[in-house]
Amino acid sequence: MRYENIVKGRFILRPNRFVAYVDVDGRQEKVHVKNTGRCRELLVPDAVVYLERSGNASRSTAYDLVAVEKKGRMVNMDSQAPNRVVLEWLWTRQLFPDLVSVRPETVYGNSRFDFYIETVKEKIFMEVKGVTLEEEGEARFPDAPSERAVKHVEELVRARREGYGAIVLFVIQMKGVSHLVPNAVTHPEFARALGQAADAGVRILAYDCEVTTDSLTVADAVPVDLTAPACGGRSAPAALLEKFNGISGNIKENLRKGELSAIARPLLKWYDMHRRILPWREDPAPYHVWVSEIMLQQTRVEAVKPYYKRFMEELPDVAGLAEVSQERLLKLWEGLGYYSRARNLQAAARQIMEEYGGQMPDTRDELLKLKGIGSYTAGAIASIAYGKREPAVDGNVLRVLSRLRMDDGEITDPRVKQRVERELRQLLRDTEELTRPGDFNQAMMDIGALVCVPGSRPHCGECPLRECCMAHEGHCVEEYPRKAPKRKRAIEEKTVLVIRDRSLAVLRRRPARGLLAGMYEPPALEGHRTAEEVTRYLADYGLKILRIQNLADSRHIFTHREWHMCGYLIRVDELEPGPRMGETKEWLYVEPGEAGERYPIPSAYAAYLPYLDIRQEKPSAGEQAEI
Repeated sequence: MRYENIVKGRFILRPNRFVAYVDVDGRQEKVHVKNTGRCRELLVPDAVVYLERSGNASRSTAYDLVAVEKKGRMVNMDSQAPNRVVLEWLWTRQLFPDLVSVRPETVYGNSRFDFYIETVKEKIFMEVKGVTLEEEGEARFPDAPSERAVKHVEELVRARREGYGAIVLFVIQMKGVSHLVPNAVTHPEFARALGQAADAGVRILAYDCEVTTDSLTVADAVPVDLTAPACGGRSAPAALLEKFNGISGNIKENLRKGELSAIARPLLKWYDMHRRILPWREDPAPYHVWVSEIMLQQTRVEAVKPYYKRFMEELPDVAGLAEVSQERLLKLWEGLGYYSRARNLQAAARQIMEEYGGQMPDTRDELLKLKGIGSYTAGAIASIAYGKREPAVDGNVLRVLSRLRMDDGEITDPRVKQRVERELRQLLRDTEELTRPGDFNQAMMDIGALVCVPGSRPHCGECPLRECCMAHEGHCVEEYPRKAPKRKRAIEEKTVLVIRDRSLAVLRRRPARGLLAGMYEPPALEGHRTAEEVTRYLADYGLKILRIQNLADSRHIFTHREWHMCGYLIRVDELEPGPRMGETKEWLYVEPGEAGERYPIPSAYAAYLPYLDIRQEKPSAGEQAEI
């Protein structure tokens, strides 16, 4: 393939993945980077680069960056070029002499493969991967974690099992490399997937390319070394890192960009000086760690502190939690939100009493058997309370590592979290000097909560990991982490009825399952109702209305829905069961001033509680959530 209108320049700066600034004949030009990978070792200040002039006058960038000189070697870095050059090459029939047809971009399963190929004898799916990373004459892929690459390899294994031919073709966009290896340091999951694919019969091929300033051509086959990721015993990352021990200082330091092995020492040093003083950390007994971690899910630390203190004063141990009434438990939890957490806490406490003799289990696998404990909480308890080498991966940890390694995986994807857990577990178990797994996990949480914060303004200047952070070096921290688009919340309209006589008010208990299960609320009707509709509804139940008053509208946001509420204060003659009131068995007649002390009422109704003489603490952020 050939380019047209090529100009030469010198690289200045790459502020984000898509744009670079290049000196062209003494003027600074903003150019489009046709490779969204890391490319840190290619795009260094003053590197000679080659640009293709764009034919689109409406673009903000007049050029595309397509190639770069690296120590006398020409490297094509156009991420769209490999597919184009492979299509040309396939039709030369060097790879398949009996080629019949080639169809680009073909869907199979959950993937879209680069090519579907038919020969006289076979039907083949091919995935093409462009390679631009080279170190010491060795080509490596990928240069940054890529969940898509793992997914494609896994789908090729499936295609192979269903009778198709399957090929991963690495197009090395340069000449002069000795062999290609999967980059197990940067993405061990891809290395493992590639080794498993080869075992399943997927062909793993690599070819280098002749590269000029204005052309790219597939050239010669290059050996692929799968021995490191396929080997048993030592992990692939450990094997590769050992291989680099003799490399000179500067190159070795470059390799440490984005590596997990580089973070433990500076992170723990920072934690010892800057860690948050939290009540559950001062006495990290298993029960304390467990309760605090459940409370902290989707809830701010400062909001949790008073709830934790009140909870521990009343329920200081597993036995107390197992025995307390659910009504009292929900009252202690009132305002924290996610009330199913409290119910699961109690269910797990009863499991501990019945199955573990009142002692919390000390292994991750046993902790996972308890109601409401997932991988994060199990890892936190095992590492912090018991000193086990287990990771605890929450949103803070995912955000830090996403930026550290410019990881394109969506952090809301469970597969990304599972992969990060495996990588951190390997780090904790392979690093003998990392003797404080609990502190390591808490340091990761704290660096995410205090320094590597969400949004576009993390405090990089205060971060102990900035020297090995790829996103910081690439000036693109705000682009990470990747998140799937939020789904639109459903809108539910309600009419809240605050019903009172001279001394009593009405509450009802919500169903035992579902949203806000088992809590108490004023009666409510679906939809926004007029005063006339409310009057007719209550008249059917034998209530004599003395006065009905409009109350302010209110809105409450949950994770996946919103309540849009209107309300009425309704004064009635007397709250006594009439001919039909007996049918409304879920209605309770309570003394307004005492209702707030005895009954757990969600703060979704905060706008209407003053009319029941109830004062409720300001809800925490956790109340704004699905229950």
